[in-house]
Amino acid sequence: MKQLFDETSYMCSQIVTKKYSTSFTLAVKMLSPKIRQAIYNIYAFVRFADEIVDSFHDFDKRRLLDEFEIEYYKAYEDGISLNPILNSFQITVKKYKITDDLIQAFLSSMKLDLEKSKYTTLEEFNDYIYGSADVVGLMCLKVFVNGNEQEYERLKKPAMRLGSAFQKVNFLRDLKDDFEKLDRSYFPGVDLNSLNINDKNKIISEIEEDFAEAFEGIKSLPVEAKFGVYTAYKYYKKLLKKLKHTPSNEIMNTRVRVSNPVKMSVLAKSFVVYKLNLI
Repeated sequence: MKQLFDETSYMCSQIVTKKYSTSFTLAVKMLSPKIRQAIYNIYAFVRFADEIVDSFHDFDKRRLLDEFEIEYYKAYEDGISLNPILNSFQITVKKYKITDDLIQAFLSSMKLDLEKSKYTTLEEFNDYIYGSADVVGLMCLKVFVNGNEQEYERLKKPAMRLGSAFQKVNFLRDLKDDFEKLDRSYFPGVDLNSLNINDKNKIISEIEEDFAEAFEGIKSLPVEAKFGVYTAYKYYKKLLKKLKHTPSNEIMNTRVRVSNPVKMSVLAKSFVVYKLNLI
C-alpha cells in the first residue's frame, strides 16, 4: 500500500539528513514532531542535488542533474516516485504549497555550479545565494507557517537573511575545498590566493548583519519551529565566532569545525533561553 511506501520514503530522507549533517539533524530534532518530517524531506532533496554538482566527479553531472529535475516533475505529476527522496519531497511540496519558483531558483543555482566557477559582481553573488540558500529557507518557512500566507510574507525577508548567513558561513568555512578541489570562488573581489584580514573581516561583518535581521524573524516564528531554528542559528553563530578568531591563512589551510561537546553546550543554552521565553 502507498502509505507503507511513503513511510519508507520518509525514513530514507531522515537517513540522508543524519548521514550528511549531524548539526542540521540536531536542529531538526528540536522542531515539533508535526513538522519535523517535512524538513527532513526538503533537506534530502536539496542535499542530493548539491551532491551531484559537488561530489560526483566521475560521472556526467549535467545529465544526472537534468534527470533529477525531470524525475522530480514526473513525481509531482504522478504523485509518486520510486526514488524515495523525490517521493518524499513531492508530498511535502503539495502539502505545504511550496511554489515552483522556489524549486526552479534552487535548481538554477545548482546548474550554475556546473558552468560557473567565479563570481565577480555582487549581483551575481546575490543571485546565486538566493537560489542556493534563501529559497531553501523559504521552503522551510512554508512548512513553519502551515499555509498562513500573511505570516509567510511577514517572515519572508528574515528567513532569506538567515539562509544567506548560513550559506556565507559555509562558504567561509569551506574556502579551501571550494577553491582547491572545485575551483570555485564565490566572494566577489576576494583573492583566495592570499585571503587577507580586511577581506575576511568584511565578509564576517556582512554575515553578522544577516544574522541580526534574521534573529528578528526567529523571535516571531510559530512555537513549533522557534526552538529548532534558534538552535541552528546559535550553532552557526558559534561557527562564525570561531572563523572570526581564526587567522586568514589558517582558514585557507584547514576546515574550521565546532566540536560535539560545544554543540551540546549550544543546544543546552538554547533550550534555557527558549524555556525562559527570552526569544
